[in-house]
Formats: sequence, structure tokens, C-alpha cells
Amino acid sequence: MWSSLNNLDRLEQSFQESTERIQVYFKHSTRCSISRVALSRFEREPLTNESTDFLLLDLLQHRSLSQQLTERLGITHESPQVLIVKNGVCIYHANHLDIEPAEVDAALSALGN
Repeated sequence: MWSSLNNLDRLEQSFQESTERIQVYFKHSTRCSISRVALSRFEREPLTNESTDFLLLDLLQHRSLSQQLTERLGITHESPQVLIVKNGVCIYHANHLDIEPAEVDAALSALGN
């Protein structure tokens, strides 16, 4: 389900693509047990949507990308964190144990996806 977000070019590309395809970012820390729990929820209840890109950002390996994402969207950094972006704007976000696949799916459905 998740594609790796691991360089600035891919981040910029995802923002450009957000005008045509919704982008879902999951900011994940491999050292955080809460982050592992949130990610495992998506593994148990994977989201599939042909018109949405699902991007996983490893915070330990790519801290600078996380900072770029935070600055670009104007959303306070949290970990773990899920962000839904359309037209370059964050229209939904959830943090920590508030991250629920059903809620992300509902937010995508509300957007017509």
C-alpha cells in the first residue's frame, strides 16, 4: 500500500500530483512503539484507492523531508502522523493513536475518492 517517500524530488512531485491525485502521507518513526501500532493498523486494514497515492516517510532516515512537509503544509510535526493533501493543502490530519484507517478512508470518501 505505501510507497517510500525518500527524496526531495519525490516530495515535490507529490505536491504537483496533488492537483490530480490525493496524496496521503504517513510520517513514521521506526523507534516509536505508537508509530508501529498506527502503521500496523493500516497493515490490518489496508486502504486501496486507485486515485490516491500513499506515501510513507521514515522520519529517522529522512528528517529533512519531514521538515519540508511540515513547513509546506503549515501543520505542526507529530510522530506518527497521517496527512491527506489535495491541491497542495492539508485537508485532514491525525496523530498518534488517533490514526485510524476507517477515519482516513472516510475522509477520502468525503472527497469523492
